[in-house]
Amino acid sequence: MRSAVPQLQDYLTVSAERLPEKVALVCGARRVSYRELEESSNALAWGLAARGVARGDRVIIFADNTVETVVAFWAALKANAVAVLVNPLTKADRLGYLLADCRPTALITDGHLEGVWKKVAQAPHLKVLVVSGRVNPVLRAGISTLVAFDELITEGVSRPAPPSLNIDIDLASIVYTSGSTGDPKGVMLTHCNMLTAATSISSYLGILEDDVILNTLPLAFDYGLYQMIMAFRQGARLILERSFTYLAEVLKVASAERITGLPGVPTIFAILAEMKSLGSFDLSSVRFVTNTAAALSLKHIDFLKRAFPGARIYSMYGLTECKRCTYLPPEDIERKPTSVGIAIPNTEVWVVDDQGNRVAPGVVGQLVVRGATVMKGYWKKPEATAKKLKPGLLPGEQVLWTGDYCKMDEEGYVYFVGRMDDIIKSRGEKVAPKEVENILVSLPGIREAAVIGVSDDLLGEAVKAFVVLEAGAQLTAKEIQNYCQSKLENFKVPKVIEFMAELPKTDTGKVKKTGLQ
Repeated sequence: MRSAVPQLQDYLTVSAERLPEKVALVCGARRVSYRELEESSNALAWGLAARGVARGDRVIIFADNTVETVVAFWAALKANAVAVLVNPLTKADRLGYLLADCRPTALITDGHLEGVWKKVAQAPHLKVLVVSGRVNPVLRAGISTLVAFDELITEGVSRPAPPSLNIDIDLASIVYTSGSTGDPKGVMLTHCNMLTAATSISSYLGILEDDVILNTLPLAFDYGLYQMIMAFRQGARLILERSFTYLAEVLKVASAERITGLPGVPTIFAILAEMKSLGSFDLSSVRFVTNTAAALSLKHIDFLKRAFPGARIYSMYGLTECKRCTYLPPEDIERKPTSVGIAIPNTEVWVVDDQGNRVAPGVVGQLVVRGATVMKGYWKKPEATAKKLKPGLLPGEQVLWTGDYCKMDEEGYVYFVGRMDDIIKSRGEKVAPKEVENILVSLPGIREAAVIGVSDDLLGEAVKAFVVLEAGAQLTAKEIQNYCQSKLENFKVPKVIEFMAELPKTDTGKVKKTGLQ
């Protein structure tokens, strides 16, 4: 039963009513229609409800990018619960922390991840453990709450969704941050937050019903999750891949499916740029390319324009706490290539000093975001929430202090400078790692670079660069430093350069700087 108040799961239900036999999801050899996804998620929702999942309960979905994961996400919402997607690369200790933190009533997972979840699956608050794929008979006999995914689907077959009890200010999802500087924090997102974000982003991207969107990003990464949400909102088709690891196979599928949307992160675009056989795949159908996680470098922009001449290229910036802050309209990419753009529709952004006063154009300060996409707060972390959500322009409202240094030009375009926690203080001067990294990757022969500050008796902190060269490239540290010297002030030039085969990455493809310390 669909509520009169819009909720996130309505995207799937409305598209299933309108386009029941259209293929909604392609995942490996499986092609699943909107009707099949709607019916399966309804059935699973009833199975969860029958085993004690109630309004507001958390449901952890610890699984790969699969059909079952997609069904589980929508089923959790239809059961009036809160969906918590967890990356399948998560280890047992981290999964145990998440289980203890948000205390889910249900855990939905894959049989092949048994080595991880079996260590924590008997938490006292778990009322049901749902396992897709192969179910270990020994574990099934020993864990009374364990049930096979397919059994729950069979139990609830042909039933409409359970009655909707939520309203749009209720939680739809908790998305955990990476926890690179401490324990992961659960970002609480309401139905209103997520509906607003999907509507805003879909509008400026111009997503259409006949779009075919390739998603190689984890559904546990909000950027990956929103590819599915926005596709189903429009009745488009989602091509879901587990990762970008087997590049040639992914591109073969992309070509055969005639994809029109290609979301990525700088790591993916760097790999594509080095692929000598890229031209052998017909990707002429791509009409938009999107990037987030880190700003596009000039080299990446140039590559994307050459590789996808018919596509609109969107450089975007955001953070989990509000999904998306800004986007650079494609028509501005030539004149403002280093900008991350303007505020997304139905959002306001501005830059403040440490006292909260707005700064003049060109002055670096902290970016503040106002809008309906701003999170409700961090799960069970009131002190951390208070540092991010502060009084806004109008009485009674709260706005998000991002913790990111940015500046704005006279036209209101935002330029990302760096994370406040990442800023290097060398010789008394502030150095933004992103600025140095952009110069490094602009040097032909450098594929990726990461910059950190390291302790130095003379400088306080010295700039250290980690560099990955392109295949066949040969560069010395001195050549790289000389190039930086020609582009940067002296105090920003890396004192130390270390060559690496690969940079450590998070599950979502971001460079993991804690792994470089």
